[in-house]
Amino acid sequence: MFQSYEPVSDISFAGKHLPLIRREMEALGLDGFVLPHDDEYQNEYVPEYAERLTWASGFSGSAGAAIILIDRAIIFTDGRYTQQVRQQADPNFFEYVDLFSEPPHQWLSENAKRDTRIGYDPMLHTPDNVAHLRKAAKNAGFTLVAIDENPVDKAWTDQPAKPSSPARAHDLEFAGRASSEKRKQIGKALEKVGVDATLLTAPPSIAWLLNIRGSDVSRTPIPLARAIVNRDGSATLFIAPEKIDNALPEFLGSEVDIRAESDIDLVLQNLGSTSKTIGVDFALTPSKFVDALKEAGAAIINMTDPCALPRAEKNTVEIDGTRNAHIRDGAIVTRFLHWMDTEGQTGDIDEITAAKKLEELRCENKTLRDISFDTISGAGPNGSLPHYRVTTQSNRKLERGSLYLVDSGGQYPDGTTDITRTMPIGDPTDEMRERFTLVLKGHIGLAMARFPVGTTGTQLDSYARKPLWDAGLDYDHGTGHGVGSFLGVHEGPQRIAKSPSAQALKPGMIISNEPGYYKSGEYGIRIENLVVVSPGSPVKGGEREMMSFETVTLAPIHLGLIDKSLLTEVERNWLNEYHAEVRAKLSSLLPVDIKDWFEDATQPI
Repeated sequence: MFQSYEPVSDISFAGKHLPLIRREMEALGLDGFVLPHDDEYQNEYVPEYAERLTWASGFSGSAGAAIILIDRAIIFTDGRYTQQVRQQADPNFFEYVDLFSEPPHQWLSENAKRDTRIGYDPMLHTPDNVAHLRKAAKNAGFTLVAIDENPVDKAWTDQPAKPSSPARAHDLEFAGRASSEKRKQIGKALEKVGVDATLLTAPPSIAWLLNIRGSDVSRTPIPLARAIVNRDGSATLFIAPEKIDNALPEFLGSEVDIRAESDIDLVLQNLGSTSKTIGVDFALTPSKFVDALKEAGAAIINMTDPCALPRAEKNTVEIDGTRNAHIRDGAIVTRFLHWMDTEGQTGDIDEITAAKKLEELRCENKTLRDISFDTISGAGPNGSLPHYRVTTQSNRKLERGSLYLVDSGGQYPDGTTDITRTMPIGDPTDEMRERFTLVLKGHIGLAMARFPVGTTGTQLDSYARKPLWDAGLDYDHGTGHGVGSFLGVHEGPQRIAKSPSAQALKPGMIISNEPGYYKSGEYGIRIENLVVVSPGSPVKGGEREMMSFETVTLAPIHLGLIDKSLLTEVERNWLNEYHAEVRAKLSSLLPVDIKDWFEDATQPI
């Protein structure tokens, strides 16, 4: 089993750990400290040693930050974690603030006292983030201090060790393009913007560029590393020596130099001393590295990670791989849905039992390498927490008359999956059926969208929300996130959300379609499929080619939760065609004893 259900924190953490952190802050001469969730690599999911925010506060979500002052502490989270943070971070020690409406730099600008010293760890903050903090310091009159010793690390005496799992080759049969070809592409991009080299600090970009994978971060198959890519396509990989076996240097080839990760400081100094022009992504790179380049004399150009967009535009091998991975994974999820519709209806099954059952089914497939994130297994009111993580403390039974939401995925060498289904336990209420159908209408609306070249996810977001908006309802998370190819289940730069995005959707991008509805304290509803952006094609009678989405996730959508009277004929036809494709592609992979159920679960309406 990949997932543990033991709590990773408890509400006592704040009371136990804040005094220790404050003692270290005082030793450093600090009146405050800005603590992000981010690690030194700006990963979304971080290794155990980097769970500093959890250790300090008790909050275990994947996004957030804290400001720890000598006499008060503030924790910032987004709408996904509004309820969770109040359950985990003790209100006797923390004040709660919304991360988007009042981010840490804004709070400091309005609340920090004059002539105080506020510290930050320059390995955990990017130049963009530090620029905001410096502006806040100027406005409020405090001194912003970059520190070499993180007070959380000094206080955390039993902090886990950094991961050291081996890096491994990601074969061409899955990657679709050789690393040499990708590096030449990046080299041309560097030449175009006039830089000699680029510093890559995002592990997913390095993994994609060099066709390597690892297991330093749970659920995300990446090795923690840094890289420098030159305009001629050669590269230097900075990685801990214990992660390199005898085969990897030969796989990477003579154009990739391998050095210890600790050597990067010296190499950055050398780049500066030779007056090189270096491209750096100010939204991803530790500010410490940028400061070091500046001090050494390098000319720095702020440029978007040049690997981000080509990584997102999947090649034909990767798209075929994700289709195949979703067929295998869809059969697994369908078997689980059958189990839920039979044994799961007793009222005696609990959230952990259900999550374990789904993982057991996935593990039967020998191509599975990991789950793509900890399964969200939410019964009744727990389902109303969009990013709920079940533990032995929160575990609930799936009671009859309630809804059960399960969001899960797998990591396979040929693709990463992410699927959410909602199902009734016993008989659903009329309200549950109405709200589920409104979510389904939004899901279908987005799945059927046609849009011209240059369209962003922001422009499409309302397709998924309109049925809910018409009923005076909404949800407080994005509608779609990018997904990697045997990489992160959350991948940029593409997304579908209310928040502004300048990134146009491009053919080959994989993105989720996951509208939802959450009634606090009662139930949650979400329907999620992954889609691939298809190239433009003519529209009959139209003047421009229009792009569209190909749905690649395959598993039944529960018919017992649908109020058919609320669906239009076009929407019914989409659902019937989707279920016909599910039948066609999954039937041969399913056990004979569930075929009758499967036919009923995908029958036309």
